[in-house]
Amino acid sequence: MKQVPISRLASLALRQLLRDARAGELRVLFFALLIAVAASTAIGYFGARLNDAMLLRATEFLGADLVLRGSSPAEPGQIDAGIEQRLEHARVVEFSSVVATDDNLQLTSVKAADDNYPLRGELRSAAAPYQPEQTGPGPRPGEAWAEARLFAALNLQIGDSIEVGNKQLKLNRVLTYEPDRVGDFYSLTPRVLMHLDDLDATGVVQPGSRVSYRELWRGEPAQLAAYESAIKTDLQPHQRVETAKDGNRQIGGALGRAEQYLNLASLAAVLLAGVAVALSAARFAARRFDASALLRCLGLSRNEALALYTLQLAYLGLVASAVGALLGWAAQHGLFFLLRDLVVSEVPPATLWPALAGIATGLVALAGFALPPLAALGRVPPLRVLRRDMMPIPPSSWLVYGAAVVALGLIMWRLSLNLKITLALLGGGLVATLVLGGLLLLALKGLRRALSGASLTWRLGLGQLLRHPLAAAGQSLAFGLILLAMALIALLRGELLDTWQDQLPADAPNHFVLNVLPADKDAFAARIGTLSNHAAPLYPVVPGRLVAINGEPVRQLVTKESQGERAIRRDLSLTWAQELPSDNRLTAGRWWDGAPGELPGVSVEAELAESLQVKLGDKLSFTVGGLTRDVSVTSLREVNWDSFQPNFYMIFEPQTLQDVPATYMTSFHLPKGKDRELVQLARDFPAATILQVEALLAQLRSILAQVSLAVEYVLMFVLAAGLAVLFAGLQATLDERIRQGALLRALGAERRLLLRARRTEFGVLGAASGLLAALGCELVSALLYHYVFDLRWQPHPWLLLLPLIGALLVGSAGVLGTRRALNASPLNVLRES
Repeated sequence: MKQVPISRLASLALRQLLRDARAGELRVLFFALLIAVAASTAIGYFGARLNDAMLLRATEFLGADLVLRGSSPAEPGQIDAGIEQRLEHARVVEFSSVVATDDNLQLTSVKAADDNYPLRGELRSAAAPYQPEQTGPGPRPGEAWAEARLFAALNLQIGDSIEVGNKQLKLNRVLTYEPDRVGDFYSLTPRVLMHLDDLDATGVVQPGSRVSYRELWRGEPAQLAAYESAIKTDLQPHQRVETAKDGNRQIGGALGRAEQYLNLASLAAVLLAGVAVALSAARFAARRFDASALLRCLGLSRNEALALYTLQLAYLGLVASAVGALLGWAAQHGLFFLLRDLVVSEVPPATLWPALAGIATGLVALAGFALPPLAALGRVPPLRVLRRDMMPIPPSSWLVYGAAVVALGLIMWRLSLNLKITLALLGGGLVATLVLGGLLLLALKGLRRALSGASLTWRLGLGQLLRHPLAAAGQSLAFGLILLAMALIALLRGELLDTWQDQLPADAPNHFVLNVLPADKDAFAARIGTLSNHAAPLYPVVPGRLVAINGEPVRQLVTKESQGERAIRRDLSLTWAQELPSDNRLTAGRWWDGAPGELPGVSVEAELAESLQVKLGDKLSFTVGGLTRDVSVTSLREVNWDSFQPNFYMIFEPQTLQDVPATYMTSFHLPKGKDRELVQLARDFPAATILQVEALLAQLRSILAQVSLAVEYVLMFVLAAGLAVLFAGLQATLDERIRQGALLRALGAERRLLLRARRTEFGVLGAASGLLAALGCELVSALLYHYVFDLRWQPHPWLLLLPLIGALLVGSAGVLGTRRALNASPLNVLRES
């Protein structure tokens, strides 16, 4: 038999698709694919551009795209390597110095910067203390800017002169904001900004001085990567490279959790759209059994028939994916428009990758969910032309479910969901499907006995469910999945995000205090108590360096670029405490039990312990105050780095370090409008360093607000995908309903009776779906809370409203979607049957 050319098959497939374009299942299939691609594309664009915008914003906290930091000047070759890459360059030197006036002295932190500083963000200053601030370039040679606190502490006025070392500088502006000021808490002492050209004249920086040198670089990502690669092998032990991606834990954690929430919402939309694709494709295949049998009689082979209908779905998938990608691209622009007051930094332009990834997501969903039912079209026997009861051999269940699971796995990989979230969703969904589906089948069997004395409306309405209990259970589970997905997203928005925001309340600490002297400790604590109702305890701080683990030098035990390697490069801030800090949680071992051991105890932060390969009972050796101190690891702790409370990698047992000179640190929340009280606090305790972190808090709250609005926005895609599932399920049974309605009307049933029966059927189906959704949502949320978000789970009584919502939603949509069954002419339907 002569084989039909693929071009003829492609042409025939296109003509048949255009002819059948008005078919209900094709419209639902097109709409479901469009929603899947639009949701995936919109979230891909939004996530990528928002992440780039946040990273760009984070570069402001460095003052550059990349910083080479060290305790001595950079080598000439390291500077030349950046110039060769045509990167913009600025230089900053920071050091502590006593600023002198004719009447007083004040220890300050001095920053000397050149004309190019900053490369990211802007300097802001004011003409006088507490006056409106302005942006502009930094001080010129011979000038200096100082914070308002320094003006108050030394009774200075604009135009006065101060001495930094041997150099006299004229104060001509009040320093109000430095973009890189929150990059390192311990460099944020009360501040003077001067020009780099005046540094040598001060005579302050001498060999052995404690100085931080920073080389700031700005350029394209490829140039920066090339520069970082060029200097990596030449880095000295005291040097390190910092980028926005290496930023603080709070911003990194906020962005990571934001991405998790958006991916969960996107997955819900794509999963619902996939269910709609599967239902629509099943009806697409069933309605073409006769056409396939006829084409087989006309000489088409099994493979050619399968290729014909596969090409039809491919055309439909490509068009729907292209339109969906365009819609997703437009949707993310709409979302950024809604966020215009929150996303204050420049948003990088979009690329084609999210659109291509969205199209790939749609095609994978189509292949995974639609090809298994489509495979039956290749096995339709030609004899079906004469015998309508001849059905194709159904495909293997392993093929059907395996293809769907593979497609779902690929989509999850595309959304970069981690293994815990994937297992929680798949495991929770599978258990809920099996358990709740079984309960639903038992309920339907019990319902058959209860209907013996019911009215005709109830018997007609529920008869459809009782005739096909497996199909009814499947429909209820599908509708329940819609309600479960929407309820889960609402729960994410309403409770998880609120819980996250509760971890960063409005009264979160916005000031850190360092270097409180032991003699001032009690007086300082009393003063803070009058200024703030939310203050952390005063923790003693001693600088010390970890030098050995179980007697082996620590540098031989850690890998490069790990958290442990970064921790051993520098002195750690060590403390001791009798009680476990409130935002810490023990993961192994015990807190101090009072029993004296062979060695004093130490509690280690869990992630650092993993990086250092430290276990309970290991002996750690520290150099503290010029002496070696040996301690034993008695516990591991999980630290909440998002709390803005003082947190420590190492907490020692009390009495261990009390013979070493220490200072104290704390954090507190100061309400707005108390700037003068803060100035007075700085004046009364001149040795203490008060750090403002309001800018970092503002950025975190901005991210929270963005995520909240974004999840609400994505909920529209979830709702649209849910409607696609709903109407796909109704379309799957529409032909049978039309024949059944025509027969009942021919036997004398009134249209009003059939309408009430439809309402009863879909109302009960919706209520059952709502109940399943409520139980399933509780199960999945419990898994997510416990294994993913590490939150305390509790029941959600508002989920009991889901049966009522399901009855109203599914009941209304069911009557609307099956109106053709009531409007069709009984005579025409019976003639065609």
